[in-house]
Amino acid sequence: MNKKFLATILASQISFVYAATDSTLLPSDYEVSSGPSGSASQTVDASANQEQAQAAAMLPSSSVLNLGNTNTQFSQVNSRMFGAQLFKGAFASSAGSTFNQGYVINPGDNINLRLWGAYQFSGSLTVDPQGNIFVPNVGPVKVAGTTNGNLQNLIERSVRRVYVSNVGVYAALEQAQPVKVLVTGFVNQPGAYGGVANDTVLAYLDRAGGVDPERGSYVDIQIQRNGQMIQYVNLYDFLLAGQIQPFSFKDGDVIVVAPRKHTFSVNGEVFNPYDFEFNVDQLTVSQALSVAKPKPGATHVSISRRQGAEYRSEYYAIAEAQNVILQDGDVLSVTADRYAGTIQVRIEGAHNGTRALVLPYGAKLSEVLKQLQPNQLSQVEDLQLFRPSVAKRQKEMLNVALDKLEEATYSVRSSTKEEAALRLQDAQLVKQFVEKARQVEPKGQVVLNPESFSNVILEQGDVLNIPEKTSVIMVHGEVMFPNAVEWQKGMSARDYIDQVGGFTQKSNKSKVIIVHQNGESELVKSSYELAQGDEIMVLPKVSSKGVEVARGLTQILYQIAIAAKVALDL
Repeated sequence: MNKKFLATILASQISFVYAATDSTLLPSDYEVSSGPSGSASQTVDASANQEQAQAAAMLPSSSVLNLGNTNTQFSQVNSRMFGAQLFKGAFASSAGSTFNQGYVINPGDNINLRLWGAYQFSGSLTVDPQGNIFVPNVGPVKVAGTTNGNLQNLIERSVRRVYVSNVGVYAALEQAQPVKVLVTGFVNQPGAYGGVANDTVLAYLDRAGGVDPERGSYVDIQIQRNGQMIQYVNLYDFLLAGQIQPFSFKDGDVIVVAPRKHTFSVNGEVFNPYDFEFNVDQLTVSQALSVAKPKPGATHVSISRRQGAEYRSEYYAIAEAQNVILQDGDVLSVTADRYAGTIQVRIEGAHNGTRALVLPYGAKLSEVLKQLQPNQLSQVEDLQLFRPSVAKRQKEMLNVALDKLEEATYSVRSSTKEEAALRLQDAQLVKQFVEKARQVEPKGQVVLNPESFSNVILEQGDVLNIPEKTSVIMVHGEVMFPNAVEWQKGMSARDYIDQVGGFTQKSNKSKVIIVHQNGESELVKSSYELAQGDEIMVLPKVSSKGVEVARGLTQILYQIAIAAKVALDL
């Protein structure tokens, strides 16, 4: 039985290969672009808008679909081809509407007919091979070839030749003729696929797994009937302009996807950083960027190309590169090569002046200090500076430390069952801690020295915060009831902690951090005397038996406390 099953599988695979290589299923000039360049989804007598067709001829659309094959879908989703999401199965699962007014009636279609009044009839009539339906007391009526929108008028005129009046007529297409269409060429799953006559070419391609994103063409697809090309399809017309020409399929029609034509790749400052396909003899940078859509700040384009064994690179301002001709395989990198002329700095906190300042590139903090308008509660000497670039770097360093902690935890071998149990507890503790720690967002604070901060060079996006004089001490972390406590001269850190219920059982009483208003942090003893505006953080105790794990956790706890001003729980 197993041999019989394997033979069946092998036969089906051979039939797929045969469908993709049989010369009767492929156009005679299969290796050459058969359709007019720049046209898409057009019949022989139909013409698309010229500008849209030219743009579409060079635009790509990588496709994606999974018909139960997760590997196919995964490869297409990760493809760089423009439009890789086209074949996800949405077209395959939706049948064509039988109520489309432009649908052409074919033999095998079912028509719902009702007559009432002087003569009554109700039934479903099937269009016979001659294209007729037989209406009782009227005779055969030729309906094949007419459109669905004209069906009512056609049948009503035929009935009126017998019943001039007193008979009402209602006719509607009930069910379209099911057909089987062969899909071959460079698709993921060549074969015969069922549908209805007015399903789009997209539906049949979708059922075949979509165009092969690595080898297939999106701009050279043919619909053939009896060996003759009936319609030429360029999917970029649909991707870019939403245009696709309706087509009425018949049994035995063949959809052939040609091999990939020429390609170019775009990355950098564009809205569509993808690989694109084109089938024109000459493609300019202007045409390529018209589909890649440069961002407003884009200024220059670099072109990397290979000519034989030689690798060449070219660099242009976008305005000067419009007529540069691209070659197959070229890579375009669009950049925003602008030099900073000014920067903007935000001013927050206790001051009465403007909240944003525009300064020359390279300006120092002294230029901001001249324009500050402090109020009676301003603590200018404790000025705080928050910098996005510092926050980004703090986040990177935190992730590196977490990666090292995971590596140190998960890579340790155990020699006994008892040791393995302890390692498992450590691993669970580290896993939970890392998940929480990765969600922490550092503030990016730069600690300033009031004696020299006027010489600090400012950057774009800097935020300066002027703290407000306060009589409150914030106490949080591993204390019973985190809260704000009134500052009193001479009180120690332990005194404030006692006022909020004391330490928790998980607290590390020797790890008390004091954060001053200017952002400076200190690891102090509980007897440390606080100043107005200080903040107390009590870190948790690390209970791991592993020395490396305990050291890693402790280091990261300090790192988070300094960077994010948070005492993270274990």
